[in-house]
Amino acid sequence: YPSEFLVQKITEENQIPVHLHVSVSLQYVAGLKGSALVEFFHGNIAEVENEELRHLMWSSVLFYKTPNVEVMACVLLSTKAIYFLLDDSFVTLFLSCCFVLKLNDLQSVNVGLFDQYFRITGHSADHIVTCLTRDSYNTHTFIQQLMAVLSLLARTPSPEPVDKDFYSEFGSKNTGKMENYELIHSSRVKFIYPNEEEIGDLAFLVAEKMDGLTNLPSLNILLYVLAFQVNHVEGSAPNTSSLQPKTLILTSSDLFLFDEDYISYPLPEFAKEPPKRDKYQLADGRRIRDLDRVLMGYQTYPQALTFVFDDVQNQDLMQNLTLDHFGE
Repeated sequence: YPSEFLVQKITEENQIPVHLHVSVSLQYVAGLKGSALVEFFHGNIAEVENEELRHLMWSSVLFYKTPNVEVMACVLLSTKAIYFLLDDSFVTLFLSCCFVLKLNDLQSVNVGLFDQYFRITGHSADHIVTCLTRDSYNTHTFIQQLMAVLSLLARTPSPEPVDKDFYSEFGSKNTGKMENYELIHSSRVKFIYPNEEEIGDLAFLVAEKMDGLTNLPSLNILLYVLAFQVNHVEGSAPNTSSLQPKTLILTSSDLFLFDEDYISYPLPEFAKEPPKRDKYQLADGRRIRDLDRVLMGYQTYPQALTFVFDDVQNQDLMQNLTLDHFGE
């Protein structure tokens, strides 16, 4: 019997992002409110009688075995498991409309740069899922709820840690390189956050793509955001367009679009070989000095931006981007 506050909170969270299309079955789930939503969870999804629904979130998800297929899902967090109600278009690949990851099988959670996404890792390749929230608030809220639920798990306590100083705790004595910041929860699940070196590596990569024309120390990444590139479909209705996931990176001199691998890095412990593609692949890059104008749509969140470049060398002068959020 969840509290009235919890039921109201879950009802408010049960909203599909307006720019993403989902199947009729998921639209039905999004239409459920209040106690009807809780009853639906217990009657159709929950695996044991005494588990409690704690959090609901709509997000695009990626699976480790199908890294190029992004699918819409309703993510339900209970006191026993994380459930992913998948869009019908994906069911044929996985032969299941609901993917379940039990909390007892959870080993680590990797949070992406600027909290734009997070990866949940279980004990095998079948149990690795990335949630592309494209929103730091949604990521933060889910992680907080997940930590709270994990605190309820009865696991054998880890042996008492030996006191270590900062450098031996987070650094490698062999290389002197700082590792990513790691928080080990009382449930023994690792929460891994990127450190400043990851931004430095990204800045170095961006500088390489600029053919070394930029002085690396002066190169600052001003914005990193997961966005969509809008491709209008020819021969279809005027408002029909496909959204291609892209990572947008803005520096003081250039605007870049990358195809990023959000699921394969860092390598899981059981991986026997590196992924087939690099983490970042350059899709497009333009100089800010060639930017002629920026057109802003009048619709509400998410905001659509059109960047028009005065670049004679490139035939394609129009770049359409839909950002999931448009900050100050």
